[in-house]
Amino acid sequence: MSNNSRPNVLMIVVDHWSAALLGAAGHKVIRTPTLDALSRNGVRFTNCYSECPVCIPARRSLMTGTTPRTHGDRVYSATMPMPDVPTLAQTFRDAGYQAYAVGKLHVYPQRNRIGFDDVILAEEGRYQFGVVDDYQIWLAEQGYAGKEFLHGMGNNTYYARPWHLPEECHATNWAAKEMARMIKRKDPTRPAFYCISYCHPHPPLVPLQCYLDMYQNEEIDGPYYGDWADDPVYPMQALRLKGDAIYSERDILDARKAFYAQCTHIDHQIRVLIGTLREEGLLDNTIILFTADHGDMLGNHGMVAKRVFYESSANIPLIISGMPLAEYSGTVDDRLVCLADVMPTLLDLCNIDIPDTVDGISAFSSEKREMLYGEIGEGDLATRMVHDGRYKLIYYPTGNYVQLFDLEADPLELHNIAELEEFSRIRARLTEFLISNLYKGDEKWAVNGVLTGLPNKEAVFAPDFNLSGQRGYHFPPPV
Repeated sequence: MSNNSRPNVLMIVVDHWSAALLGAAGHKVIRTPTLDALSRNGVRFTNCYSECPVCIPARRSLMTGTTPRTHGDRVYSATMPMPDVPTLAQTFRDAGYQAYAVGKLHVYPQRNRIGFDDVILAEEGRYQFGVVDDYQIWLAEQGYAGKEFLHGMGNNTYYARPWHLPEECHATNWAAKEMARMIKRKDPTRPAFYCISYCHPHPPLVPLQCYLDMYQNEEIDGPYYGDWADDPVYPMQALRLKGDAIYSERDILDARKAFYAQCTHIDHQIRVLIGTLREEGLLDNTIILFTADHGDMLGNHGMVAKRVFYESSANIPLIISGMPLAEYSGTVDDRLVCLADVMPTLLDLCNIDIPDTVDGISAFSSEKREMLYGEIGEGDLATRMVHDGRYKLIYYPTGNYVQLFDLEADPLELHNIAELEEFSRIRARLTEFLISNLYKGDEKWAVNGVLTGLPNKEAVFAPDFNLSGQRGYHFPPPV
């Protein structure tokens, strides 16, 4: 295949976006017209999961096609270098592509390009790792040096208010504009792999007022609670994530409204990218992929953020669209896929050899996995998941607590059926798969093929004097 006939790729990555938060997925409130159109004109995978639902490990899987067992991070290792394996960007470049990224990479060191020709970086003000990123530099050039967090909202909290600077200064607008400029600078003799990684809808929840206004008169759907959510033997590591002790019902409804507004803002900015591709004569030969590193509980079951394997946290969108995939228009695929599958899928679609280091499976191959293993945390804070496409088992070793959900009959995970006799064979089958995947000390959770786990512990809520890593005035940049 010649360079000129190979498809271009635009990979769109967002942070904290659950699979359910799409009009195409049947959500009654959120407005996602662009993503709904991409779904109608492509493939939407309904059973895509973040195999380690927290930012850094998830992005390692996305960018290397490997699972946490291979890339080495199932916690959140902020200063761990990328594994010594071919990355998605480098593999594209080795095949003759130009490769550029804009936005959040979340790698260490921060200026590591992980195979891209260049990266225009937005890292949410993580000055503690030694970098003033390109978004902060640009803001300073506009006369807003250090002011990006003067709205007062935290990066890990769920209070909300409108954006405080001009619209063009919002990180979502900046990222879309920078990627549009990158597209316009394409070398016409070579295909391109573009990655735009938006910082939002991850908090801070600071949508533009015009997007917040879209939801002002909407009846926002409130959180839902499983009948297990107040189980007195609920394990310590899950209790630590419950947010209803901190946030009021009004806070959560405001947070959901602001969150949806930030999603719609991204959805509309994607239109700018599609329009730029069209006007540059590239759209008809471009594959567009949309996904997220993980989702957000947004109050469901009394929890916020991620780090759990409930659907709102672990089930993520995966949409693949574009003229090169016209034969798949309108397809909804329920096979089990995960972030490690993105790299082999894109390489497969572009007829590029997949490195032997890749653990994932192309979502367009005839091979389909029967079960998916997920893991996050170690020791007292560990959680594990097994999913067979319909039934999902979640295991908390601290407390030896098991949950089983029939996602076909109970998609919101309202009823834990782990102790019901009629599901004992299903539980046993998923448990056997879980035990077979234990490693790096996790093996001690099972004795003679039976999960025994660890003693439960009381959840300790330490004082949060730093307000969950609250940012401040960033001029001059903090040391």
